[in-house]
Parts: sequence; C-alpha cells; structure tokens
Amino acid sequence: MSAVLEVHDLKAHFFTRRGVIAAVDGVDFSLERGEVMGLVGESGSGKTVTGLSILGLIDPPGRIVAGSIRLAGQELVGASEEEWRMIRGRKVAMIFQDPMMTLNPVLRIDTQMMEAILAHEAIPQEAARQRCRDALGRVGIPSPNERLSAYPHQFSGGMRQRVAIAIALLNNPELIIADEPTTALDVTIQAQIVAQVQKLAAEMGTAVVWVTHDLAVVSGLADKLAVMYAGRIVEEGPTADVLNRPMHPYTLGLLNSLPVRNPRGRPLNQIPGAAPSLLALPPGCPFAPRCIRAVDICRQVAPAETDAGNARRLRCYNPLPAAEAA
Repeated sequence: MSAVLEVHDLKAHFFTRRGVIAAVDGVDFSLERGEVMGLVGESGSGKTVTGLSILGLIDPPGRIVAGSIRLAGQELVGASEEEWRMIRGRKVAMIFQDPMMTLNPVLRIDTQMMEAILAHEAIPQEAARQRCRDALGRVGIPSPNERLSAYPHQFSGGMRQRVAIAIALLNNPELIIADEPTTALDVTIQAQIVAQVQKLAAEMGTAVVWVTHDLAVVSGLADKLAVMYAGRIVEEGPTADVLNRPMHPYTLGLLNSLPVRNPRGRPLNQIPGAAPSLLALPPGCPFAPRCIRAVDICRQVAPAETDAGNARRLRCYNPLPAAEAA
C-alpha cells in the first residue's frame, strides 16, 4: 500500500531580527490511507508549524527551507498558488482549534459549506446543498436541513466544531490536519468529537494528523504517535507501545506529568526545567539539560534518528530499558 502522506527531512525556519528559529528541524513520517497519527509535545515544540507546512500556510518571515512533502505522490513543497487552490479543501483540509477561524460569523452555514464545494466542482446548487446536509448528518448534527439556514452564533462551541469538521470532510479529502480541535471543549464533547473523527477516518479512508499536547485525547484515537521536542520527532511508534513502553526520557516525562499517573494528594511529577529557546538551542540533544539520563555525548552531538524495532523510531543515546519504561 502506497502512503497518502510522506514527509521527509522537513525543515521550516522563521527568519527574525533576533536570528533564525528552526521551528521544524528534520521531521520524517508517513501516513497510510485511513491511518490516524497523533503529533504530541509541549507548546512550542513545532507541532502546529508542521501541520501548517503540510498545507503550505507558512508565511514570511517563515518558509520551508528543505525537505519533501508528498501527498498521494504529488510534491507539495514549491507548489504554486494556483496548485494550492486546487489542493486545499479538496485533497487536504484543516480543522482549527477555534472553529470561528473556519466559520464566517456573518454568513449562514449553507452559504459557507456550499462555497467550499463549488470552489472545486461545478455542480448544481441543490446537489451541493444535499451534500452539505449529508455532511452535517455524518458528524451528528440533528435536523441538518434546518441547521443549514442558521448562523454560527446560533450553535454551541461543540456544534460549531462539528460544522468545521463537516466542512473539512465535504470534498472527501485524502488528508486532514486537526490542530488541537477539542482543546476548548468540555470533556464529554471532546469524547464525542474524537469518536466521530475516528469513525469517519475508518469509513472514508481519510488519513488524519491530530496535533495535540494532550496524550489522553490521542490514546484512544491514534494508530501511532510521534512525540516532538524542539522541532524534532524524538520518538515514534504504535500508540499502545509508546504509551505503555516509552523509550525516550521526554516521552516518559510527559506521561508521568499526567494527573492519572500520580497518587492522589501528591504534587505532579513534572519534567524539570523549561523547553529551550529555539533561538539558542544547546549543543547536542536539545533535551539533555532536562534529562536525568543524559551522558557526555548527549551534551555534545545531537542524536540521529535510529530504528528501534517493531515500527519504533528514536532519537536518543541512552533510551529507557524496557523494565523501567513499563
């Protein structure tokens, strides 16, 4: 089976007055049809910039400086604006954290949804409207015909996010980038949205990159996890393996900081220190100053990505033993 998305050695830098920020620095991963990948890490680790790079939405002072992004065999790096107009919304779509970034507050839902279809296909208005009704029904919005005539402010936050997901699915894209789409929602609605996306990915064969800092959300959603730190993927593998047997000390630190893994009444087991500034990364492994397993080489030479077996990939000189990781 050929991959829907292939990202190889992707580097996206921002050129500022203070210096060059390597927001994404040599990222590699691939996704098959219907596969969901969780892209996790702390704020500032490069998750969102990776997603925006795939969509060609990096604007000056940022730009992709190296690497390849192939969607169903088509190279996206260097694509013209005309080519992007044909790709965005049709082959690849994005679900933003705030649905109001997707929805125009002064336009009715039917107007916005039909525009998303008619921008790519010349079909009759009634056929486009029927597709909109079907899309709202697929994401669990009751009375979709009546809802099409409503405005965004007449929906709750969870319903607006469902509409945003419906718009992303209108043209049956091959890939969806979901940038923390449930962060602003309560836990019950989060679970419903996650279940809906998982179901739709399976039914429609759409590949999904789910960007989040919340390991609990992706634990039941993603087929595999990629953990980012300082612009690099430091660990990748099947979700259950990464969560149950983390190999990188940073992954273990993220897991240990979850409240469910700490005894009641005790302080959270936090990762010491803070993430480094991307303007002044330390030599060697960026995580070394915070890592209790760091050895001399960690502080001198950045680790290359290695194959850890069982579909696991890792950037670490001193990974966790299996017994300690479990």
